[in-house]
Amino acid sequence: MEIREATPADWPRIYPFFAAITDAGTTYAYPPDHSLESARSWWMEAPPGLTVVAESDGQLLGSAKMGPNRPGRGSHIATASFMVDPAHQGRGVGKALGTYAVEWARAAGFVGMQFNAVVETNVVAVRLWQQLGFTIMTTIPEAFDHRVHGLVGLHVMYQKF
Repeated sequence: MEIREATPADWPRIYPFFAAITDAGTTYAYPPDHSLESARSWWMEAPPGLTVVAESDGQLLGSAKMGPNRPGRGSHIATASFMVDPAHQGRGVGKALGTYAVEWARAAGFVGMQFNAVVETNVVAVRLWQQLGFTIMTTIPEAFDHRVHGLVGLHVMYQKF
């Protein structure tokens, strides 16, 4: 598996799993009425951010985006988001993308990384981020309208570098 910077030509290859994941309504709060073009700016980061893809034998397995959590006086803390194509889950893609994002943020000089909204019912992601050194700082109750479970909490997770 190779992780590389995403190019504009990758977006049409990312979008099918982006749409499947967001439309499932279990992990991301993006609006459901999106299209290939309207969703592009939600995922394809501009500098100083970065969007990457995980690829194997020409097939995209997943993607991540990373950059400053906030502009200006909050720009010393990084953030990131991750999506693994459902057809390729359970193969270590999320861990590889998470490790890449943490290493990228450290090398870029950020002092820590914050995940603003990890759905508490996404136990696979929560466990992975904890394994990679993140701590649940707080949980905002009923902050996410989960398609299956209704209103559930969102964890704010953090790792100091």
